[in-house]
Amino acid sequence: MYVCVCNAIREDELRHAARRTTGDADAVYASMDKTPQCRCCFDEAEMIILEERSRLRRPVLVAA
Repeated sequence: MYVCVCNAIREDELRHAARRTTGDADAVYASMDKTPQCRCCFDEAEMIILEERSRLRRPVLVAA
């Protein structure tokens, strides 16, 4: 699914960039060499970025 049509950014690309970049959506877009255009995607992009980063902070439970 495309998150940003203007820059042709797919959800999986955004999630990957969120894992390797700090900062807000502007910083994540910049890490992909993209510039926000119409900004219609920003609310959804921020939600995806926060969701992906929260996954990184969850402890992994291992059965004993």
